[in-house]
Amino acid sequence: MLWKTIYHRELKASRNLRGATQEEIELKARWQMEAWQQKWQKIQQADTKRREAEKRALLSSEKKELAARRTREAQEELTALENILRDGLEIDHLLDWDSLKSRASFSVAHPAAPSPDPIPPLPPPVVFPPALSFWDKLIPSRRARKTALAAEELRDQERRWEGLKEQVVQSNKKREYSYLADLKNWEEEKLSFGRSQKEQHAKVDSWRAAYQEKQLDVLTDYWELVLSRSEYPDSFPKSLSLDYLPQSKVLIVEYHLPDISSLPTLKELKYIATRNLFQEVHVSDAWLNRVYDDVLYQITLRTIHELFQSDSVDTLGTVVFNGWVNSIDRSTGHEVNACILSVQAEKAEFTLMNLANVEPKACFRKLKGVSGSKLISLNPVKPILQLNKEDKRFVPSYGVAAELDDSVNLAAMDWLDFENLIREIFEKEFSQNGGEVKITQASRDGGVDAIAFDPDPIRGGKIVIQAKRYTNPVGVSAVRDLFGTVHNEGATKGILVTTSDYGPDAYEFAKGKPLTLLSGSELLYLLQKHGHKAKIDLADAKRLFAEQEQIPRKP
Repeated sequence: MLWKTIYHRELKASRNLRGATQEEIELKARWQMEAWQQKWQKIQQADTKRREAEKRALLSSEKKELAARRTREAQEELTALENILRDGLEIDHLLDWDSLKSRASFSVAHPAAPSPDPIPPLPPPVVFPPALSFWDKLIPSRRARKTALAAEELRDQERRWEGLKEQVVQSNKKREYSYLADLKNWEEEKLSFGRSQKEQHAKVDSWRAAYQEKQLDVLTDYWELVLSRSEYPDSFPKSLSLDYLPQSKVLIVEYHLPDISSLPTLKELKYIATRNLFQEVHVSDAWLNRVYDDVLYQITLRTIHELFQSDSVDTLGTVVFNGWVNSIDRSTGHEVNACILSVQAEKAEFTLMNLANVEPKACFRKLKGVSGSKLISLNPVKPILQLNKEDKRFVPSYGVAAELDDSVNLAAMDWLDFENLIREIFEKEFSQNGGEVKITQASRDGGVDAIAFDPDPIRGGKIVIQAKRYTNPVGVSAVRDLFGTVHNEGATKGILVTTSDYGPDAYEFAKGKPLTLLSGSELLYLLQKHGHKAKIDLADAKRLFAEQEQIPRKP
């Protein structure tokens, strides 16, 4: 899967794109950039019209009319803020796949056929034979000479005309050849345009089929398209990322909400005739703070509604919405990015709500959403569920469990095979609840061996797993290191798995902490639970390791 992030500087918009091929990503990027550019042109055109109107408003009456019109527009913008959720409910958010198909007509003009230049007319013919005088008739040499000159002049006249005629003929042929070449190029361009359009239509049809087949990468693309087509004020950022857990049908939405400076504040434009100037009247800070909180709760509920309402193939059971805000910390002057609200909505419960009549904040609380008392304060909260599955340490894994039987001694297993076995078994364990497990780069008993992502809203989150293929009891230092790693990784829990056991000081340290210690016997039980058998013979493993140490190494 390939990734690309695109930006539109003027709109302050960004979007993460992914696709199976570079061609697919570029096609999506072109669609998004065209949509952004249309919006930006719309904003520019509106600004240009406003400036032109102000220039034209030379008379007092025109300036009063301009002020009244700007006031109406400002009131409409402020009213729209209070109706963000209601406006979203009036739209069918099922994606119209056919609307993604290019319907543009071939715009290159058909080359015009040239009009041939006419053949020049024959000039008046030279009189031949020439008129002869008395002396011409009397003297044969004069008669012959005059006749020859007339004949030559006649031939010259015919040659000049033939030359002019040939020039016109060649010029006409040249223009005809040029026209035929232009016509051929035009026909080829038209055919190429038609083929490209058919290919684009076929691509959309294939995406529709893939969506109906519930292919994971297309599902995420579908939801991104649904949300990107949702209309908000032009000043709002439209940047988000999605993460889908198919086993549990959970969609995690990381959504960038507008900061308070993105909200319109103009309430009225007055024209003071006595001073010949315009005066802007803005909303109060108290009103703006109240509406800002309301807007963010409305966006949250509207986004969840749009996702559930557009889910035509029933792939969504739960939506987790984490709302982030980029703003300037007034105490430091630095830009900060904080998650200020988080909520989890179950489809069965959410779709029963009458969103047209709810009070957004109360509805958010009903869903047990997490946020500060006032969103304007931008107090950060811990997301209910936030997965970062793009960790650069993650590496491909391989299966080991299928090769196990009663003869395999886990304590003597290759350390890399052991780490992959632990990942495989825990993946089977967590997949029952829609979780995933990723193995990290080979650590050989140093750092994190695997990371689990559990979507369960109560006990889930990011879980650090360390595997210790030991033949001696694990001491407290390893457990203490795991506890530190849990904090450093921002994880909710740590699991330590060993082929041996733990000392009493290790168990004592783990008490009351988000740590789970699994001994060799518990590991064998976990394997058996998922249909695999193996053994742990610590004495035999020690003997094998001792023999290996005695083998001289090649220089």
